[in-house]
Amino acid sequence: MTYAGAVSRLLAYLIDALLLVAAATGAIATVALVAQVGGAPLEGLDRLLTATYTLGLPTVFAAGCTLFWALAGRTPGMALLGLRVVTVDGRPLRWPAALLRAVVLAYFPIGAAWLLVDRRRQALHDKLARTAVTRPADGG
Repeated sequence: MTYAGAVSRLLAYLIDALLLVAAATGAIATVALVAQVGGAPLEGLDRLLTATYTLGLPTVFAAGCTLFWALAGRTPGMALLGLRVVTVDGRPLRWPAALLRAVVLAYFPIGAAWLLVDRRRQALHDKLARTAVTRPADGG
């Protein structure tokens, strides 16, 4: 099993985060536009944006990662870079492990730094969920 490095994992995370922020911003802009067309004032939009990004994005990120990891073994960013998340014995993730991994990553992202010192390049969320991010030999 070839373990994925910190750079490729960071790039995959950033790609996924950018996709999520773009989708969330588009959704918020759509809601604001519909509200304005409907005659509602846009006062307090800054508070809505702050609350959405602070509270909503980690939850949506965790839900999306859980779904992608449990169903496909990878997020869009991971797929783009040829990475896959598996259990430590190489099997596909099950829902509980995918959920645990996603929640820890979404709400405690600094725990990902542990992969810099781990010989199997496992971050905290990998250790807790008993997973590893690999680069399959066939690239897919």
